[in-house]
Amino acid sequence: MEVVASAPGKVLIAGGYLVLERPNAGLVLSTTARFYAVVRPLRDSLPADSWAWAWTDVEVASPQLSREATYKLSLKKSTLQLTESANPFVEQAIQFSVAAAKATITDKRKDALDKLLLQGVSITILGCNDFYSYRKQIEARGLPLTPEVLLSLPPFSSITFNSEAANGTMTGEKCKPEVAKTGLGSSAAMTTSVVAALLHYLGAVDLSCPGQSSTDGETGRDLNLVHAIAQSAHCIAQGKIGSGFDVSAAVYGSQRYIRFSPEILSSAQATGGTCLPDVVSDIVTRRWDHENTQFSLPPLMTLLLGEPGTGGTSTPSMVGSVKRWQKSDPEKSKDTWCKLGIANSVLENQLRILKNLSEEHQEAYESVVRSCSRLAYGKWTEVATNQHQEAIVRSLLAARDAFLEIRLHMREMGIAAGVPIEPESQTQLLDATMNMEGVLLAGVPGAGGFDAVFSVTLGDASNAVASAWSSVGVLPLLVRGDHRGVSLEDADPRTREVSAAVSSIQIN
Repeated sequence: MEVVASAPGKVLIAGGYLVLERPNAGLVLSTTARFYAVVRPLRDSLPADSWAWAWTDVEVASPQLSREATYKLSLKKSTLQLTESANPFVEQAIQFSVAAAKATITDKRKDALDKLLLQGVSITILGCNDFYSYRKQIEARGLPLTPEVLLSLPPFSSITFNSEAANGTMTGEKCKPEVAKTGLGSSAAMTTSVVAALLHYLGAVDLSCPGQSSTDGETGRDLNLVHAIAQSAHCIAQGKIGSGFDVSAAVYGSQRYIRFSPEILSSAQATGGTCLPDVVSDIVTRRWDHENTQFSLPPLMTLLLGEPGTGGTSTPSMVGSVKRWQKSDPEKSKDTWCKLGIANSVLENQLRILKNLSEEHQEAYESVVRSCSRLAYGKWTEVATNQHQEAIVRSLLAARDAFLEIRLHMREMGIAAGVPIEPESQTQLLDATMNMEGVLLAGVPGAGGFDAVFSVTLGDASNAVASAWSSVGVLPLLVRGDHRGVSLEDADPRTREVSAAVSSIQIN
């Protein structure tokens, strides 16, 4: 038996920093970039003496990193025997998933679960190219920074290693992999894919039914269990309780998200996950109070991401600086957050209005959006010839204005906190992008910084934006928006000629 599960990366288009605190919401889009976990038994049958074993074997392979790790899993405690941690996110995902399976399955199925574990567990982890930066390799080969060049890379390309040790001397050993990322939430997507694949493999959930709602009967309960375990494992691995929007997007897909109360995981955080059976029993019986309501871009809108190549950004340190600013200047920070919250709500409301208009007046909507895709925003009002078209243009312009307001207050926050939430170099690029034909939004996702930029374009305008970005040294990524959350796959993705992340992308 083999199980393959995948989970998407994310882009937070609104709600950066505010989403850290309830009841502020974030608008998060899941993407075509996905992590895959392939789970299968290590042995085809049970060894004769396996009944006496207290431990079983777990092997984890990450081909893109040229890494393999072997562990012993305690059948009683569901914990891994670690001499040296290879990847805390994967390790916590394994331990929490096994403990959750034992805590939730019925007594009559426990024997089958034990036999499955005694066969050993093989886990292979693969991430779509979009999660990683291949900019240096492209530049080293003298190739242009275009989507076509990215598309020519083999799916699940290997990630380069440093050639020097920390002291600068050459060594024959491979050092820690130098992994430049694109900010799509790789650790959350990876953790979620491993948790989902293991829980399905061990019979704790059934992810074969379509549907991503957290309220749809059995499907909802199974997804909620995947969410609870993935959030727990991810928080323990990163050493803190984050907002969790990245894991929620990996499970449920695109959504409007309000974080869970940190107290839900305080017991797990306090123990560091060492008393796993007790911790997991507590986690699966608690009422999680996060909110995830369906959200997606209106039709004929495309999410485009670009990699500026101006250096990496440490999100935790930026968040820490913003929190210190909040404490040092509570009055000003409260005012800024209030204005941001209002602008975020206006943006969300206008996008929902546009989606409703696309359903109620489909012909008018498609006509307006396609016409606006060929015009700069200043001329959008000229395309409206009736009241329905006027309403559509009004909402487009209102969404754009709300996003400009969001960018303004995010810049103010960054200046006050002394961190580059929207650096000057990004501001120039984003302003130029928003002035292009058919561009609705352009900004820095999530916590901001230098990692990536995004735009939301109308109709076919994304091709022109990609070309413009390439011409100024910004690498347009292949990743697009995709509302799906965690999914079962029908086969190992390496058996397909192209990865799921790029199979639907057409470069004109």
